[in-house]
Amino acid sequence: MQRRSMFRHSIALGLLALQGAAALPQEAAPPKVAIEPDGTVGMPAQSVPVSGFLSVEGKAYLAEHLRNLQRPEMLVQEDGVPRLITGYIARQRELFAVDRADTTIGGVHAYVYTPRDGIAAENRDRVLVDLHGGGFRECWPACAELESMPIAALGRIKVVSLDYRQGPEHRHPAASEDVAAAYRELLKSYRAENIGIYGCSAGGMLAGMAVAWLQRHGLPRPGAVGILCAGAANLEGNAFGGDASYTTLPLGEGRVLPPGVDNPVQMEYFAGADPDDPLVAPAGSPEVLAMFPPTLIVTGTRSFELSNAVYTHAQLVKNGVDADLHVWEGMFHGFFYNPDVPESRECYAVIVRFFAERLGGK
Repeated sequence: MQRRSMFRHSIALGLLALQGAAALPQEAAPPKVAIEPDGTVGMPAQSVPVSGFLSVEGKAYLAEHLRNLQRPEMLVQEDGVPRLITGYIARQRELFAVDRADTTIGGVHAYVYTPRDGIAAENRDRVLVDLHGGGFRECWPACAELESMPIAALGRIKVVSLDYRQGPEHRHPAASEDVAAAYRELLKSYRAENIGIYGCSAGGMLAGMAVAWLQRHGLPRPGAVGILCAGAANLEGNAFGGDASYTTLPLGEGRVLPPGVDNPVQMEYFAGADPDDPLVAPAGSPEVLAMFPPTLIVTGTRSFELSNAVYTHAQLVKNGVDADLHVWEGMFHGFFYNPDVPESRECYAVIVRFFAERLGGK
């Protein structure tokens, strides 16, 4: 009887609370979330603080990054180096001892990064191919430097970064053709299972597209691939698609860019291409995905590619591929360019370990 009485008392208190809320003046009532018949959610405006799970350095890094995106001068490129990331290049050169050689591989201009501490014994017959970010239109050599130096030094492995063709001068599949040409040349010195391909942003997309291109043209699949800061699903309106277009995109870079600056997900390189073509979006083809090598996917909860990355991982797993997904809480697109943030160091370790464990047909 006592429990039943307490239960009735709780219900009564709940009803009184609801009645009290209803009696509040209209201006004091919180804004409502509107749900449309098709499931579309209309969200009221709100302020979103940085994640409490970020490191102290990560919180400061995120705030600085978003503020810098409000300054058009920080997005200007000088000789392929955006001012936004100039300091990261200088800092990486201090931290990561590598030698860089300017060369051509299979007719494709490239930089080769070799650790000054020497290539580890287990990596003497291995090589990594980096495909730099930059929206298929820019960021060579800046993004190549930032993606290659830490991996070469920390992994004690040779990294080849390709200066593949980009828009607006070139269109798909020019970049895939360049990767294939360099890959054919590397096959003369390395077994396919000892070659890893990875990249960030546009380079991450290209890594997936290159695997599909190699399949189509009868070349052996590489030992492992890293789709970083990207996914391999369709472009969905020349963007990255999914919930992230409305959640992580505005929290990261998408809606804080100053007027007159192009949205980073708009890519002229794909003009005229079929967004559902497996050579553009391999995650849409179960047959293509089933033949993928072990695949690493890296993203962040404020990265505009989050949905695409998560969806790509799910499709890979569904088709029996050994796929690892790593999502960094509170981090944004290409966050690991800054080497002084703990989250970046964690990401380097994941990349190095993934290729160490998967190359060689393990």
